[in-house]
Amino acid sequence: MRARCPDSEGIVVCDGLEIRYERYGEGWPAILLLPTWSLVHSRHWKMQVPYLARHFTVVSFDGRGSGGSDRPAEASAYSDIAFASDALAVMDAAGIDSAVLVSVIAPTAPLVPPLAERRVQRFGEVIDDPVGWQIYNAHCWQTRYPEFVRFFVGRIFTEPHSTKQIEDAIGWALEIDGETLAAADRGLECCDAAATRRLAASAACPVLVMHGTHDAVRGHAEGEALADYTGGALVTLAGAGHFPHARDPVRVNLLIKQFADRVRR
Repeated sequence: MRARCPDSEGIVVCDGLEIRYERYGEGWPAILLLPTWSLVHSRHWKMQVPYLARHFTVVSFDGRGSGGSDRPAEASAYSDIAFASDALAVMDAAGIDSAVLVSVIAPTAPLVPPLAERRVQRFGEVIDDPVGWQIYNAHCWQTRYPEFVRFFVGRIFTEPHSTKQIEDAIGWALEIDGETLAAADRGLECCDAAATRRLAASAACPVLVMHGTHDAVRGHAEGEALADYTGGALVTLAGAGHFPHARDPVRVNLLIKQFADRVRR
């Protein structure tokens, strides 16, 4: 049973695809909880919605490839521009003109080299007996998807006593399939370090980046670099893994509220 059910929900069509969204609360400013990778749907924000909806209008939506949204097979349907278009369409459908965007928690921003253990990845090759991060591989996802899910979710939650969060994330990830995830991953391969730096430097709004010191998916240096290039603030979460909003929701919720309160004032 949910701690907070949506006040309204619906489907918006963007580029011919159905995108499912939910709206909670009536406060100002609005907060738009953006999708993460298509591996999991918007329920990964379940520890944020009940608290934030007491103070703000909160909108979340299932990203392409996940949850109640459509799952196109073409990689081109998963570009950054496509996800941004979905966000704008959801805002229009939910009746909000502007919003605080929540997206830079343990961000993926190719501004620094990947973690050393991830440098063995060979996404497009056929690997008969993958080891460790070699399972981050399109062929493996199509043939050994549950094995990949267990490995990857285990790297998301590096904190002890994460049993419930691991069970949730595995269940959500198994709602989609390896072919869809491979298409989504290929579609997002569009920004190199130089392009990311240019985009980050052009940000004209306040930015807050949160990143854990024990993130085994994207290193802390990535969040540090993004905060630097955007001119934003960095909050370092000691001991936190890749999903601090699930493992330390009180701290993350308060940080989001404090950021949004500055907009409100």
